[in-house]
Formats: sequence, C-alpha cells, structure tokens
Amino acid sequence: MSVGPEQSDHDTGAFAAHDLALFPLGGVLLPGGLLPLRIFEARYVDLIGRCMRGNEAFGVVLITSGSDTESSVGVAGVGTSARIIDFQPMPDGLLGVLCRGERRFRILTRSQQANGLNLARVQWLPEPAPSPPAPQFAPLVSALRKAMGSLVNSQRFFEPHYEDAGWVSHRLAELLPLEPALVQRLLELDEPGTRLQLLAPLLRQDMLR
Repeated sequence: MSVGPEQSDHDTGAFAAHDLALFPLGGVLLPGGLLPLRIFEARYVDLIGRCMRGNEAFGVVLITSGSDTESSVGVAGVGTSARIIDFQPMPDGLLGVLCRGERRFRILTRSQQANGLNLARVQWLPEPAPSPPAPQFAPLVSALRKAMGSLVNSQRFFEPHYEDAGWVSHRLAELLPLEPALVQRLLELDEPGTRLQLLAPLLRQDMLR
C-alpha cells in the first residue's frame, strides 16, 4: 500500500536547523536509497504512525556504540532523513514500512524521551547541483545500470538518474558489499566525484549484489 504524494521539508534552507526523531540502525541510509523496516517497539510504532499521518520525515543514523535499547547508544554525527513511501502488515502481525532516504543532516544536539525515543536538533547539509559523472567513471555507470536492471522488486520505487554523479555514487555505495563505517564515510563526503574516486578501485563486476 503506497502513501500519498510526497511533500518536502527542503524549504528550510541548506543550513537551517530542524527537529527530527532519530531511528538508530546498524546500517547507513543514503539519499535516494530504500530502507525496509519491520516495526514492533512501541516508541517506533508511535513514531511511524505520526510520520504516516502527517507525511513527516525522521532521521536514520548509524549506531557507533551500544545498542538502540540502551540510553547511552552512540550514533554517527551525520545521517539521512527518511520518508515512508509504502507500508503493509506483515504475516507475523508487525508493520512493514518502506522508506526512501532524502537529505543529509548533521546532529547539533541530541536528547531522549522517557520512552527511549531519540530526538535531535539537526542542520541540513548542502548538496551540490546535479552534474554528470566524469568520463573516467563511465565503467561504473555501466556496471550500475546492469546491477539496477536486476532489482525487479524495487524498480518501481526508483527513478534512475544515471546522469547525476551524486545519485550514481550513492547507488554504487549501496550495492557494493561495504562495511557500514566506509558507507558512513562516503555519506559524509560532500563531493560526488570524491565518492566515485573512492569507489572506483573497489568495484569488480562480481561485487555488485
């Protein structure tokens, strides 16, 4: 079941501060990427319900120490806002939601509600204007096209932008079997060309999952 037309929080300006509820995870969500979640904890059931009713975004951040069940969980300083684009009840009675990554942010301050939900005051990070990948990265674009063509189940949720180096670099980082710490490093880079330079030596045709 798909949600309605997506709205945007992007009118806050590149450096404006914004409040987000946080969803700490063991992986990294990149802008434009898809994130399936199975929701069962009460605090996240409430959060997801509020986000679905108001088409609000929440923040996904990488856990760096501890676990989400601990009050002292450590998270990366940069994350990605996510918006729910699809949802359905699961056979086990849980709620399954599919989210899309939207925009990078940096955490300014963080707090925690009584129910354990983490909140943050964040600053949106600027993104460069879309630009084509440099000619030397043409093999990466070709490999990505081939890999994306095999993702039958998620094709309807992707709008390809092979002419955008930022989109290409993010999708490659998702498809390559990289450690979360390296994906986090790529997320924190501002320049798509720098991301592609780091990814190029890591890419073999058989590495794209």
